[in-house]
Amino acid sequence: MRRVLAHVSGSVQGVGYRWFVRGLASDAGLTGSARNLPDGRVEVVLEGPDDAVARVLAALDGPQAPGAVTRVDSRDAPGQGSRGFTTE
Repeated sequence: MRRVLAHVSGSVQGVGYRWFVRGLASDAGLTGSARNLPDGRVEVVLEGPDDAVARVLAALDGPQAPGAVTRVDSRDAPGQGSRGFTTE
């Protein structure tokens, strides 16, 4: 199991980005969250099997991502055994 915290920069608020991430995470069977930050970034938390987390993480700035992603900064974090996926 793996948990990743990612901060996504660019034009990613108000374009359906959080819902895009939620769909990817749900399809991959991951838990976590996606929320807008006051500075214009989106914070994404993904938790689940390593390969599924890696696939979704790679898609965060892929061609299907809404808006205009300019950067994704990510780091591993301690697992928390979260349930479901939330958007805030």
